[in-house]
Amino acid sequence: MVEQEKLDLVDDLVEQGVVTDPRTAKGRLLAKAAKLFRAKGYERTTVRDLAAAVGIQSGSIFHHYKSKEEILLAMMKEVVIYNTHLMRRRVNEAKTTESALHALIKCEIDAINGLTGDAMSVLVYEWRSLSEDHQAYILNLRSEYEQLWMDILNRAKSEGKVVGDTFVLRRLLTGAISWTTTWYDKKGKMTLDELAQETLHLAIK
Repeated sequence: MVEQEKLDLVDDLVEQGVVTDPRTAKGRLLAKAAKLFRAKGYERTTVRDLAAAVGIQSGSIFHHYKSKEEILLAMMKEVVIYNTHLMRRRVNEAKTTESALHALIKCEIDAINGLTGDAMSVLVYEWRSLSEDHQAYILNLRSEYEQLWMDILNRAKSEGKVVGDTFVLRRLLTGAISWTTTWYDKKGKMTLDELAQETLHLAIK
């Protein structure tokens, strides 16, 4: 049911025109580009590499995007938009501050280790490959994502569930959750829910 909800959200965002339909040639190009940019790095990935990955001629890519950087920008924009919408939905469903924070943690772990993992990794490590204007655009877009976190962490602090600086706590959570890509095994004994719960225990009293 949860996976179906995610697919439904993608369909909603496609209908709104804010993300690319992953079933189209343009959508498949973004997915393949995310894998290549993560594996080889943005600078080392050529247009020819991208074309070969989706089975088209190099020149055909420019029917969809004007440049390699435009592909990078679109990928980052769409992964931020999708995960921001998903997190907001989960927070709105939460009954308590603690459950809202658990939902944010779970969403971010899943975003990094699940279907959007390639694009999220590229977002973290390759955003400086964008032009200054595009960097500013992505940072502004990501500010809404981060504000969701800060709103819940500040609420938790006002309820006495968090001690210390919430900005610092968010930075520490970002690092800890990002690092799960190096050791968390989705097929292992610990479920996503359990990992999120363990992380929550570290964040609140």
